[in-house]
Amino acid sequence: MSEKIKILIVEDEGIVSIDIRNILKNLGYNYIEVAFTGEEALKKTQDWEPDVILMDIGLKGNIDGIEAAGKIKNRINTPIIFLTGFADDNTLARANKINPVGYIIKPLNNKDLDDAISKALS
Repeated sequence: MSEKIKILIVEDEGIVSIDIRNILKNLGYNYIEVAFTGEEALKKTQDWEPDVILMDIGLKGNIDGIEAAGKIKNRINTPIIFLTGFADDNTLARANKINPVGYIIKPLNNKDLDDAISKALS
């Protein structure tokens, strides 16, 4: 089943996005796209309609991951899992308004990622 799930990774750090992609491939996920900005994520979700989005909260660019997630949720009801290295209370309060499936603290590990995706799809 995991090989047919479409996952969008939204991560502005190239090396981190490669690591996430490699973890997903090792878990059996093959339909993976990467966006490096919130704006690119908006375009890719419109064109590609992923089943799950892994969204970094702290994106560079004009809109951060929380704002991008909110705009995506207004168009499609795709489960969003926020990725973060650190978030203060105000940031987490903003993120919670989006109703994410969950949060994963970086650095990611296989089990946390697989569990979060399974929860998002259930």
